[in-house]
Amino acid sequence: MKGISGLVSLPGASAGQLAGATDDFGHIVGSRPLGVLTARSADTVRELVAFAGPRGLPVTARGGGHALYGQGQAHGGYVVDMGPLDEVRCAPADRTLSAGAGAPWSAVVRAALAEGLTPPVLPDHLGTSVGGVLSTGGFGATSHRHGLVADWVRDLDVVTGNGELLTCSREQRPDLFDAVSAGLAQCALIVRATLRLLPAPARVRRFRLHLGEPQRYLTDQRRLCRDGRFSHVCGQARPAVGGAWTYMIEAVAPHTDELPGDDDLLIGDLGHDRDTVEIEDLPYEEFLHRPRRDERLLRATGEWQRPHPWLSLLLPEDSAAAFVPEVLADPAQRALRTCGAVQLRPLTGRALGARLLRRPPDERLCLLTLMRTAPPTDPVAVRELVAANRAVYERARFVGGVLHPVSALPMAPEDWRAHFGPLWPDLVRAKGRHDPHRILTRGYGLWA
Repeated sequence: MKGISGLVSLPGASAGQLAGATDDFGHIVGSRPLGVLTARSADTVRELVAFAGPRGLPVTARGGGHALYGQGQAHGGYVVDMGPLDEVRCAPADRTLSAGAGAPWSAVVRAALAEGLTPPVLPDHLGTSVGGVLSTGGFGATSHRHGLVADWVRDLDVVTGNGELLTCSREQRPDLFDAVSAGLAQCALIVRATLRLLPAPARVRRFRLHLGEPQRYLTDQRRLCRDGRFSHVCGQARPAVGGAWTYMIEAVAPHTDELPGDDDLLIGDLGHDRDTVEIEDLPYEEFLHRPRRDERLLRATGEWQRPHPWLSLLLPEDSAAAFVPEVLADPAQRALRTCGAVQLRPLTGRALGARLLRRPPDERLCLLTLMRTAPPTDPVAVRELVAANRAVYERARFVGGVLHPVSALPMAPEDWRAHFGPLWPDLVRAKGRHDPHRILTRGYGLWA
């Protein structure tokens, strides 16, 4: 195909382009696209989609490449490298920031903090791209209070499957805006976003509180969400001796350059082990970049490059106290003890605004993420862990849980119909309106 600047066929792609187009962070699913488009402008994306649509050729956007199960791949079609669309501009007067879809969240943080501002919700890993996170919704340690990253978007520039470059918001083309926010890039590809910001704290006080059993952990974690003493609340289950698990709450209180008062006022009424509490005071920016040290370690040990059959589920909090220990005791999840992590974070139903984000109807929710790696030279082990994901997912559905679709889990169209439930007809209509050729982001497997 000629005439579209930045488009190269796969045989002529560079090593970096080839790796980005045929693989992802999950290292489980591979594909063979026809070519890669380097998105030098939104208009080049529009041109490619306008060409590909009538020909039925798949098109998928790739930002940071952090998909887990081929969601960002386009077998037999075109992968759009959004990396060059990385311009970030902060407008402090109206507390907004404009960012290209390929900008990493680290660049967003840097620009916002320079003006004393911050996005209300941020993903844990700041190397992910703006477009990728907004397409899936985006959870962070402040989601119990502020909802999704996508809930703080003012407007979006998108390229629809019809090959149109449009701006949408809650006031302008609201149907398109609702179909794009946490919409898994099924109706349009995000090329730019305007985000609303809040004042940033100068420093934070971080507490790590260790508890021995899940019910007390969930009770204390919910209390910290309810009374507002902490801005960031999340946590983990951690392996202990004898096959047991312990639980750790991470709670963060913002403050000015002066240290906060008595710590006992913040954590004195909780049920954690007083002898193992960890307290740290650090600049807010340093806190936001806290995963970088872990990433460097994982890269050095080779864990970063291994397959990542991760699974994320939204659970009713009332079910989590029994569900989580049962899953962790499952022999199929034993790898979590040696080469993985288990995240548990509280959520509040009314704070989650994106219409297409499926969640349990309960007000008190828990996001469970099983983050483990698999041997890169053992495809059987990888398949077993993916199969284990399916088993856990089915158990979660039985107790009212819902999949967060960033997971390494194959989903057929009938699975997606059940996932979206009453919203499935709305998604089908939006798909027919904005992507009638069904070319966008086929890697999720929504359509037969």
